[in-house]
Amino acid sequence: MRDERKSERKVASTLLSGSQTANGVSRRDVLALLAAFGVPDAALAAPDSALDPVKVMPKNFRVAFENDMVRVLEYNNRPGMGPCGAGLHYHPRHIDIFLTSFRGQSREDGKISTGQAKAGDVHWYEAGTHEVENIDKTATRMFMVEIKDANWKPSTG
Repeated sequence: MRDERKSERKVASTLLSGSQTANGVSRRDVLALLAAFGVPDAALAAPDSALDPVKVMPKNFRVAFENDMVRVLEYNNRPGMGPCGAGLHYHPRHIDIFLTSFRGQSREDGKISTGQAKAGDVHWYEAGTHEVENIDKTATRMFMVEIKDANWKPSTG
């Protein structure tokens, strides 16, 4: 059974890398099959766009406003989730506006810290990669204002 699963993973990996198998199944065939099973388009897109939380987690994120200068994301989460993304993720320079109180634990550069914010607090953050978990007992709602400078790329989820 294990050997069969290894073989299936190897075939899937080969197909997704662009090769064709002896039976003529192409990458296009595999992508069509994944789409038929309901795999979101964002998961099949280019890597950067696949990670955009607005596309990956549309129930938690929405673009509230966007122009050439900023992108404003509204996001909601529940206890145990990251308030701004799942696992290790990236943010450009941004401002967070807390609409509800928040207590969280963050991992960044191997360091673990705990922090909190009250409803109405506004915080500035430089671009960076981190992992955050909502350790509070209530859901959190925030706005994130991503600053679109020359180095801007969207947050990842």
